[in-house]
Amino acid sequence: MRADVRAAVTHLDAPFSVLDLDAAIENAQSMTRRAEGTPIRLASKSIRIRELIRRVLELPGYQGILAFNLDEAMWLVESGTCDDVLVAYPSANRESLHRLLCDVHFRDCITLMVDSVEHLNFIDAVVPPQERGSVRVCIDLDASLEVGPVHIGALRSPIRSADHLRSFVRSILARQGFDIVGVMAYEGQIAGTTDTSPAVAVMKSVSVKELAKRREVLIRIVQEELRATGRPALEFVNGGGTGSIETTRSEEVITEIGAGSGVVGPALFDNYKTFTPTPAEWFVVPVVRRPGPNTVTVAGGGRVASGPTGKDRLPVVDWPRDLKMAALEGPGEVQTPLTGPAARNLQLGSHVWMRHAKGGEQCEWTDQVLVVSNGEIIDTWLTYRGEGKSFV
Repeated sequence: MRADVRAAVTHLDAPFSVLDLDAAIENAQSMTRRAEGTPIRLASKSIRIRELIRRVLELPGYQGILAFNLDEAMWLVESGTCDDVLVAYPSANRESLHRLLCDVHFRDCITLMVDSVEHLNFIDAVVPPQERGSVRVCIDLDASLEVGPVHIGALRSPIRSADHLRSFVRSILARQGFDIVGVMAYEGQIAGTTDTSPAVAVMKSVSVKELAKRREVLIRIVQEELRATGRPALEFVNGGGTGSIETTRSEEVITEIGAGSGVVGPALFDNYKTFTPTPAEWFVVPVVRRPGPNTVTVAGGGRVASGPTGKDRLPVVDWPRDLKMAALEGPGEVQTPLTGPAARNLQLGSHVWMRHAKGGEQCEWTDQVLVVSNGEIIDTWLTYRGEGKSFV
């Protein structure tokens, strides 16, 4: 953390959240350098601050948003934030789908994710194809690694084999009201797995090679089926994540990379070996107790990240150094004990700077962030929550 960022807010009473805008922009530019010309579709889930999303999208190398919710996607379009939004997850909200299907502007700007005939049937049941225009759809593929009966990666799409994909593509093409414009395959076991052991490194290496071959075959199948029916070629093939930019960009079939967490540099990335983003976002909590000479207690702190339970999902203390969680308590919703030599120099009200393990999720706890640039507070930006938006 830059000392001038701490100095900019030292006079304020905690709790509050801080964004180092200079570090965030540097991180965003570093991601495009890693991508070497492959456009990055910004993952809004990892940001959840609309003004920061807008700033990043203005940078060369960024193109469109990868949203996590259909209502979020429509809000981003309505607000003028972006007119090219891919919804990364299928929606089963009939009211939201009805809004999309009955609005030509939404249909032009937003692409829905599908991976089964059930998704197509659900959409048609909301507004029949003869009563709407065509819907832009992206096919989600299973990018996980399978070794015998062992499945390593996200449990997302059921589409893995060439035969399954070909059958699904033909099902879409045989129906009215759907345009296949993209394919997505998220390799979470590569992009989202920290480099914690030699075994993980081997798994990633094996998965990169297996997926590159399989993804090439699967994309070729989609393109062949589109050509055979006189349909336009795919507009995009999306893959990757912040943690796999280098390997994903090397695949010829990939036209864009979905990534966002690297902009704010959450604690999960402290354990990656191929890149090192600069921490750019913190939540600052106050010391409120002193249980002992080497222990302080701060208010709050229990912001645990989603994913498999483990130490890498816990927030980390970034400042002061030499403070750690109490082993028998950990981070708590209302208080968190911290132990270490640095505790001796802390007073009631002293700031303790903490980072969330994953990008974006900590914004669910706060309405706004203080924006620091060149050592000064330059603005206060609302989070999604601060704008009254909670997308589930």
